[in-house]
Amino acid sequence: MEQNTKQQMLLQGYIESPDKVKALYRRTLWIVVLSQIFGGAGLAAGVTVGALLAQDMLGTDRFAGAPVALFTLGSAAAALIIGRISQRFSRRTGLASGFLAGGIGAIGVVMAAISSNVILLFASLLVYGAGTATNLQARYAGTDLADAAQRGTAISIALVSTTFGAFAGPNLVGVMGRFAESVGIPALAGPFLLAAAAYILAGLVLLIFLRPDPLLVSKALTAHEQNLKVNTPETELDQSSINKKGIVLGAAVMVLTQLIMFAIMTMTPIHMGHYGHDLEAVGLVIGIHIAAMYLPSIVTGVLVDKLGRIVMTAAAGVTFMAAGIVAALAPSDSLLVLIVALALLGLGWNFGLISGTTLIVDSTHPSTRAKTQGTVDVLVALAGATGGGISGMVMAQTSYAAMSLVGGFLALALIPVVLWSTRKGKANG
Repeated sequence: MEQNTKQQMLLQGYIESPDKVKALYRRTLWIVVLSQIFGGAGLAAGVTVGALLAQDMLGTDRFAGAPVALFTLGSAAAALIIGRISQRFSRRTGLASGFLAGGIGAIGVVMAAISSNVILLFASLLVYGAGTATNLQARYAGTDLADAAQRGTAISIALVSTTFGAFAGPNLVGVMGRFAESVGIPALAGPFLLAAAAYILAGLVLLIFLRPDPLLVSKALTAHEQNLKVNTPETELDQSSINKKGIVLGAAVMVLTQLIMFAIMTMTPIHMGHYGHDLEAVGLVIGIHIAAMYLPSIVTGVLVDKLGRIVMTAAAGVTFMAAGIVAALAPSDSLLVLIVALALLGLGWNFGLISGTTLIVDSTHPSTRAKTQGTVDVLVALAGATGGGISGMVMAQTSYAAMSLVGGFLALALIPVVLWSTRKGKANG
């Protein structure tokens, strides 16, 4: 009872002081930035060497996409759970739990590699996926106290901070591999040692410092605003602030971009291995790809706020098409062209994720926002699992070039989605 009274008094202080809200908004962004730097390093391990580790343990390329499929399936389940925990308790509780679970999963992957236990590997990858889900959901924490004109920028700040860890992670593959071997652990498990430490640190940062919780403050502010409008019932106000068309559009954009990006990204290390590129080269290509996923965010967020969500959604489709064409036409021994293709792939994903995320925030109400965001991120994670899972089989039956072309042209489906949204009704932007 005493704890609830203290919390109510704390929230009342923010209701009465817009300056305190602005200060909390800025502080929240800084805390999210710090956690995302660690989180970025954690997610890079699975992306960079997950397929190679499975190839080594299974002795075949055919199921090399299984690790990405598994940790993205785990990400889907975690997104749902994290969204509901955040809605019921707080952002802090949900996000910290997710990162800590991801760290435990990474430790399990290392143990599986040491014991050559494929079942433990697959189970651990599912748990490791919680870190990926949390890394994405953390972007929402920065928007809880942002107004409509700040949301794209708030999302971009969270994502761009991921770049530091995400770029460093793949480029430490060689170093972590040598360290792992020096202590009797298989080289390909080395990056997961880094992932375990990074995810656990990210979780602790949020658990300790994300106070007061931005989602709880946002709910309190919204409830206060509704109470001031005494002539409008609360349920009617809630419905008026929910744009179902915007939610559908935002979800569709993120699902399609995730599907395409994961399919091409997952098979790039395998494709490079077939043509003699070493682990350092793979780390460089994937590192630049991940940097392109996150580093442009600060500019993308401003463009989303200034040009609109719809314009940047169309830009995502065009950029993906360019990435697919370049990847398909890249000479197998050309590291530079592969870097360009994967950089374009990351940039297209960046455009799609920020515009889609902003649409979701625009179209939801604080009373159900975290739950809706978690549900959408389930679909996004399942799309990633599908892309990663089928990519190995598609490439085995065709080629890397054919798979890249299909992905590039599939991205053009974003254009009719945008046209549908503008013809049927306006969806924020």
